[in-house]
Amino acid sequence: MTGANSFQVSGYGPQRAGLSRLLARDSLARRLDWPILLAGVALSMIGAVLVYSATRNRTELNQGDPFYFLIRHVLNTGIGLALMVGTVWLGHRALRTAVPILYGLSVFLILLVLTPLGSTINGAHSWIKLPGGFSLQPSEFVKVTIILGMAMLLAARVDAGDKQYPDHRTVVQALGLAAVPMLIVMLMPDLGSVMVMVVIVLGVLLASGASNRWVFGLIGAGTAGAIAVWQLGVLDDYQIARFAAFANPELDPAGVGYNTNQARIAIGSGGLTGSGLFHGSQTTGQFVPEQQTDFVFTVAGEELGFVGGGLIILLLGVILWRACRIARETTELYGTIVAAGIVAWLAFQAFENVGMTLGIMPVTGLPLPFVSYGGSSMFAVWVAVGLLQSIRVQRPMSA
Repeated sequence: MTGANSFQVSGYGPQRAGLSRLLARDSLARRLDWPILLAGVALSMIGAVLVYSATRNRTELNQGDPFYFLIRHVLNTGIGLALMVGTVWLGHRALRTAVPILYGLSVFLILLVLTPLGSTINGAHSWIKLPGGFSLQPSEFVKVTIILGMAMLLAARVDAGDKQYPDHRTVVQALGLAAVPMLIVMLMPDLGSVMVMVVIVLGVLLASGASNRWVFGLIGAGTAGAIAVWQLGVLDDYQIARFAAFANPELDPAGVGYNTNQARIAIGSGGLTGSGLFHGSQTTGQFVPEQQTDFVFTVAGEELGFVGGGLIILLLGVILWRACRIARETTELYGTIVAAGIVAWLAFQAFENVGMTLGIMPVTGLPLPFVSYGGSSMFAVWVAVGLLQSIRVQRPMSA
């Protein structure tokens, strides 16, 4: 009897441990936000098709291999998904303790851009050339570290129960943390990334519960700063020309206004359902520059029409909606701020990218999240998805 009982007890432990692991995996699967994950994967796969359509005939770019950009885009998506899994596994709370290291590393990388290691691509000196023909754009990762760093500072005393809202001193510290990388990025100059970072800062402050005087003050300071940047000649000539073309599309239709004009022609020719994949005359004729990156939405507009372009916007909307829900339902201010910062980032960048192809926003060289070709951008947005998933996974079940 004793032997039988001991056999049952000794066998029960491993069975129970295995059951616990199974339940833990089931709990994790239930806690994940599947609409965000599925929408992100769908956007990346749509992007793969659009990138292939835009580059399959571009022999001067694809090195004679029509699948060159397609393979690299799929590879970038796979690496991005792995980074998302790693972010969920580490958890946003563990990353909170590593913020000083991540912040220091990101600042170091953008400083490298200003050294001889930096390179210029499409007029923007914001890249680091790596071996094997790869390039890294550190400003994409700075967006993540600004969100994490500001959230860490603004939420520290609130989550500890010492304060109800961030005080003025904490807000100043958070703004100082964001200002350092933003000034370096401005020196590159990478105006598009700076615009995104400004929106991130505003979104983070609003989510933190800081006084509205800070938000209005920053808007005023930003307006004054933009005028000063324009007057002092900080911007490069090509950036000034882009804003001039935005203000007056007929200013130089064959020059600086060429990209926007051709983009609008491509999208307009698509009509409701488009001309069909790989049958767009503007895309096949290579009339629109940078269609695999900045102007990838024009491929969707021309070949998939209003339906295809609307599907992309709908999927982006699903991600933003679910991210807003995560920000609202989390019980810690730190998680709320991180989620809100990601919403501000993705919403503005998507609006700016689509807007510049329609002529309602200036051309700034910002990629379309999840869709455009580019490793740095793809890695950064999937890390952002990992942070959102971690916030949802680690919240109490009652939330």
